[in-house]
Order: sequence, then C-alpha cells, then structure tokens
Amino acid sequence: MDCCRQWKPIIMMVAVNLGLAAANALLKKILDGGLNHLVIVAYRQIIATIFLAPVAYFWERKSRPKLTVPILCQLFFSALTGVTLAQYFFLLGFEYTTAAFSCAFINIVPVSTFLLALPFRLEKLNMKSLDGRSKVLGAIVCIGGALTLTLYKGKPFYLGATNHMTNDVNTMNSSKKADDWAIGSIVLIAFTVVWSSWFLIQARIGKKYPCKYSSTAIMALFGAIQSAVLSLIVERNPAGWAMKGKLEIITIIYSGVVGSGLCYVGMAWCVEQRGPVFTSAFTPLIQIFVAIVGFFILHERIYPGSVVGSIIVVIGLYILLWGKSKEIDECQGMKQAQLAPQDGHFDAVSPSHVIPVAMDSSKP
Repeated sequence: MDCCRQWKPIIMMVAVNLGLAAANALLKKILDGGLNHLVIVAYRQIIATIFLAPVAYFWERKSRPKLTVPILCQLFFSALTGVTLAQYFFLLGFEYTTAAFSCAFINIVPVSTFLLALPFRLEKLNMKSLDGRSKVLGAIVCIGGALTLTLYKGKPFYLGATNHMTNDVNTMNSSKKADDWAIGSIVLIAFTVVWSSWFLIQARIGKKYPCKYSSTAIMALFGAIQSAVLSLIVERNPAGWAMKGKLEIITIIYSGVVGSGLCYVGMAWCVEQRGPVFTSAFTPLIQIFVAIVGFFILHERIYPGSVVGSIIVVIGLYILLWGKSKEIDECQGMKQAQLAPQDGHFDAVSPSHVIPVAMDSSKP
C-alpha cells in the first residue's frame, strides 16, 4: 500500500506532462496561424471552467469547505500567476522562438520554485549538510544552463531540408531572428518566475481549500475573465476572437479540457501530496516530448545551444533533487527514531531538522 501511494504522484505527473506536451505542440501550430495569445488563454479557460464546474459541483458538494474572501483572493492571484500571465508569456515566447526552445525554459521552473520557496520558509537550506550543498550546487548549474540557453544559439539542425535552403533562410532572416530570440528569452524568463509563484500559492490554497476540482474551476473562471479583459485592453480587435478552422477548435477544446482542466487538477493534487518542488521537478518531460513532436512532425529547428543548455539544466535539476531526496530520507529517519520507544521513552528530535509540512506533505 505504501509503495502504491509513493508511485501515484509519479505516475500522475508523467501523465500530466504528456498532456501538457501534446497541448503545447498543438498550440504552436495555431499560433503560427495568427490566433491571438490572450484569446487562446481566454478560450482555453472558458472551456476548462465549463468542463470542471459540473464535475466539482457533484464530486465535491459534500466535502467542500466554506469559500471565504481570503481564499477567493488567493485563487484570484493563483489564476493571475499560473493561468493568465504564465500562459500568455509562454505563448509569446512560443511565437518568438521555437517549441523546443520554449519548453527548455520549463526545466528552470523547479529551481526557481526552490529559490522562491526559501524566503517564504517553504523550503529549508542547511549549508553544513551534504543535501543542502547539493541543492545549492544544483541551482547554480541550472542557472548556468539557463544562461547557455539564452546566450548561445549555434547553427540549427533541420529534418529534410537541404543546406542551400537552410543558408537562404538564415541569410534572409538572421537579424530578425536574433532580435526575436532575445525578446523570446526575456519573456520566457518572466514565465518561469510567475509559473514558479503559482506552485507556492497553490501549496497554501491546498491546505486551506483542499478541493481540487472546485479550486481549479474557480481559478479557470478567474483566468478567463482576466485574459479576456487584458485582450480587450491590449488588442481592441473583436475580429481576433474568430477561430478559422477545425484545428483551432480542436486545439482550444483539448488544451481547455486536458491542459487547463485535468492537468491543473493533477498538479494541485501532487502539490498537496508531495510539495511544489517535487511537482515542478517533472517539467523536463514536457521538453522531451515537445522536441520530438516539433522536430519530426512539425519540422521545427533545433539549435545546439538549446540541446547543450537543456542538458546542463537537467543535470543541475537532478543534483538539486538528489539533495532534496536525501533531506527527505533524513527527515523520515528522524521521525521514525522519534516514534521508536527506547527504555520506556522516546528520542528527542531537534525541530531545526524537520522539513516544513508545505514542502513534503506526503501522507503515510
């Protein structure tokens, strides 16, 4: 039973990232067709709200706690960071770069989540221990990989294109692509910050309002309103809301039901079970799946800088996760020692060595 409970969050996050990868590959296709970013976000959240609202009502009607003003405020900011701004920045980065390059920045999210969690005491750092030094080293390596992604590009790899065609395209668009690449990198860095913030906000919401379908439905509703208002302010073009073909309709429905509906429910559940750092640690899977689809099916370019930077980021990420796993093992060992009776009484454990519940709230 314990083994099954340990594997459930892992299986859930693999499925979540598969769903998100498919949604991202489809969204890249319709973005190239000219559909507005905020319109995509708004439609996606409207579909998610319509899908989740009846599920939340019937599934959680007996267990749902009272919805207070503070919880509504937290859900509003959760929608702003995790839905409206995160998806807008990510889609904007998609437009300026490639799907594989954009998804490479998702790999930085676990590290930025860890760094943001430190000042809020959702994560502890003990530099005297091996696990603490490992987490710092992993964060530094990940930052180095992010800088490689941003600053180094190299000559692209193509599938099925001749060198003559490649050289012509590079000659005509090199200056424009350089500018787009820089803008896209800045936008994607902003995406990692707001997306990491969502994991921390969600950790608080999960403790006070542990209804995954209801909280995700409310968050999707807020996200739809926020993105619709921003679209009307920024674009002021009602014609931009028109969808032109079947692919756009299928993509919006899929990304709404799966990408913004079921995947967010799954992530919220995993945040409650294992904490925000564990949940965000599976994001490299998105890049792998999207890169395969983008290269072999959508015939997108893959740059050496993206490959090298991604490898460095993943190495740093798993150094950090190794340190985190050692910390969890140490904490569990201390808890067992505390509960084990010796000569009629229990061992004492220093509270400074206990990981905050918000970061490792797995239930036995």
